[in-house]
Amino acid sequence: MRIYLDNCSLNRPFDSQKQLRIRLETEAKLAIQEKISQGEFELAWSYVIDFENTANPYQERREVVWLWKSKACIDVDESDQILDLAERVSSLGLKNKDSLHIGCAIFSKCDFFVTTDDGILRLSNDIQQIQIRNPIDFVREIFNED
Repeated sequence: MRIYLDNCSLNRPFDSQKQLRIRLETEAKLAIQEKISQGEFELAWSYVIDFENTANPYQERREVVWLWKSKACIDVDESDQILDLAERVSSLGLKNKDSLHIGCAIFSKCDFFVTTDDGILRLSNDIQQIQIRNPIDFVREIFNED
């Protein structure tokens, strides 16, 4: 199973953990990354993740996110096909960077796009090319733990 984690989910552990939702999303995201490290899931990476991560003003956060790039099975660069996919997705009302992330995930043949972004999650049912979940719902749906 191939998964695309957007920058919101990659950076979730750095957010204030005072809210229960954020703590649960953090734990779920860390569990997903553990499965990636164990080779049970494949991670897809993109130039959009690189772009957003480079813009992160916090060096420690940038470095932690960069470590995950080495675990990716695919790293996609901008292409006309990705831009076309992103344009179709943006017509639903998503921001350009969010649409580019989703275009990269679809292009990378990901099964799931995992995000904590409420704007993307609200439109997830309108995007048929990929399953979009927040980390909690992904773990609840996919993990088969006893």
